[in-house]
Amino acid sequence: MRLVSGRFANLDGSVPQTFSSVFKWAVLDRILGRRRRSASRASVPVMAVDLERITTPPSVGARLTWLGHASWLVQLDGLSLLIDPVFSRSIGPGIARNVPAPLAAHELPGIAAQLVTHNHRDHLDLPSLRAVGSPIITGPGHRALFGTAVETTELDWWEATDLGPVRITFVPAQHWSRRGLWDANRGLWGGFVVRGSSATIYHAGDSAWFDGFSGIGKRFSDIDAALLPIGAYDPPWFMQKQHVSPEQAVRAFEELGARYFVAMHWGTFKLSDEPLDEPPLRLEKEWERRGFAREFLCIPAQGQTFEIGRGRSLG
Repeated sequence: MRLVSGRFANLDGSVPQTFSSVFKWAVLDRILGRRRRSASRASVPVMAVDLERITTPPSVGARLTWLGHASWLVQLDGLSLLIDPVFSRSIGPGIARNVPAPLAAHELPGIAAQLVTHNHRDHLDLPSLRAVGSPIITGPGHRALFGTAVETTELDWWEATDLGPVRITFVPAQHWSRRGLWDANRGLWGGFVVRGSSATIYHAGDSAWFDGFSGIGKRFSDIDAALLPIGAYDPPWFMQKQHVSPEQAVRAFEELGARYFVAMHWGTFKLSDEPLDEPPLRLEKEWERRGFAREFLCIPAQGQTFEIGRGRSLG
């Protein structure tokens, strides 16, 4: 990690967002009519979670269930993990779910740990974390949010912790953090590599394009599935400092050297100016342009469950 004046920074020393840039996009550009207009709702693929299927975690390979946005149930080696769980109907004024969460916290199997990539409200939802109640693994600077009643493990970039046969490593991302008015970049952001006995899963959290994708791929040469964000990219002048576009996500996938691209972070919350249903269209177009085999691209429906592991196809 990098510390600048007591606050965290990216690997290149940058802190991507300032009050002036946020104010320009959120207020000035809206008043002046410079922002792209798109509907706050859209039809996106949704399916009911197969509750019976997720009851018992697999002993071989990994089972992944997309719970919308960046929220995932990851099951492997007999363990069930949650990443960035958000079950709430809203994450703040004017930001309601486009579609309901595909399950409720009480419908989950026993959760060994909850992994939180950073403190933005679309990734760190305190009511959801409390409803699950399992220990939390996250980056430095977050423990105070959860209180002493919750077991919390804080990891710096590249640090790891073991849950039985599963190793969880916190890895860099190109992003920023803020929870309140005065805590900008006081909590470290990142992604997770979850490595089991027969499957390795990478969750990017939120990230702009950076050379760190290559570094992660070099350290973890056996990534079976890269869960990569594809939404919240418009307008580029503002969003590209914190989020990848679908085209940049494909480039990140290539740098990571992963077997499968799994799309996330779209269709749930209206966070930027592009239509909610546009990201997968751009992703598929770029995938085809690059000549990659369609069988290695997964754009799941919210609530969909699939399994992956070394030597097996996604299904």
